[in-house]
Amino acid sequence: MATKLKPLKQQILVITGASSGIGLLTAQMAAAQGAKVVLAARNHAELQRIEEELRAHGHQVVAVAADVASQADVARIAETAVEHFGGFDTWINDAGVSIWGRLEEGSDEDHRRLFDTNYWGVVYGSLTAARQLKNRGGAIINVGSVASDVALPLQGMYSASKHAVKGFTDALRMELEEEGAPVSVTLIKPAAINTPFPQHARNYMKEEPKLPPPVYAPEEVAKAILHAAAHPERDVFVGGGGKVMSSFSKHLPRAMDKLSETVMVKEQKRDERPRNPRGALHQPGQDGQVHGDHPGYVMKTSLYTRANRHPVLTATLLAAATGAATWWLGRRRTSVPATPPVTPAASSADTTTGQTPQMVSGNPGTGRDVRTLRDAGLPNPQDVEAPSLTPPTTPSGL
Repeated sequence: MATKLKPLKQQILVITGASSGIGLLTAQMAAAQGAKVVLAARNHAELQRIEEELRAHGHQVVAVAADVASQADVARIAETAVEHFGGFDTWINDAGVSIWGRLEEGSDEDHRRLFDTNYWGVVYGSLTAARQLKNRGGAIINVGSVASDVALPLQGMYSASKHAVKGFTDALRMELEEEGAPVSVTLIKPAAINTPFPQHARNYMKEEPKLPPPVYAPEEVAKAILHAAAHPERDVFVGGGGKVMSSFSKHLPRAMDKLSETVMVKEQKRDERPRNPRGALHQPGQDGQVHGDHPGYVMKTSLYTRANRHPVLTATLLAAATGAATWWLGRRRTSVPATPPVTPAASSADTTTGQTPQMVSGNPGTGRDVRTLRDAGLPNPQDVEAPSLTPPTTPSGL
């Protein structure tokens, strides 16, 4: 039996990692759409500020300072949701950290701490949510990564934790489905996302860490999460670059290894000294920010991700576009003369006016073209991912 989920505006959401990045943005967007939200993160002061700010706008939210690495803290998050709102409908496990550097350089303490947050935090949250949602129905959404499918050099322990999250999430989904529980279990797999994630990481490198392109805006991830809260999904890639990378690794694993060895390592380093090597692995960092300071271009949209959120509409539009193109080409063939008129090899100037013809727009996607696209409600081509013949070297960010 298919799981039915409530409209978002009727839901109560629990969001971990809600003090910055994807978690914070998801909380803001959910509250703006009428959902009640339980905010959870380690930074008590920042959570209070966020709670006050959202309440000032009339939103129903409650904050609870908690470390997802502690099973007792996770239980307290659930208790807070029950106490203030009578329970919850969707539990989103977003809290996560990373370590940049070679595996041999990292300490056992750092490696264990990363797994306590990234893996055990997801386990504690998912099992706590499952026990309560079996009775009322709802969704468990775990934020994984493209690193759930593809290992990233210099982020080896992070990759291992996200592989573990994928295995756990898939097994939990199957067990709940076999049991007939009315619970949707979704794994979100973002590509590189422009959040403060690299600056919150423990850094062993001599350079400041960064995410190589293509890098996407966090808004795309938040939208995917909230869509999964109201529409059952198995797994969702955010960013077409991540999907291509995963497929390339699956079908050509050795080629992907070589590409990562030659490109990925250097593309994860900024040309500057480390700012805060300790990061936020063991203690809360400077939270409150949604966006990071990625030095390169950030994709505002992902057509791949949006198309997957609306597959029927996408198929209809593609069919209509194909039909229109076929009709137009057919008309063009019938209207073109069999023998084109012979014209003299003239100069580039117009023979009637003596003027050199001018282009309407100097560059694709600018000028009048952009105004026309904007009037039609379409995105600027500069803000839309372009297909690539080579696999993108895309690490993941939370």
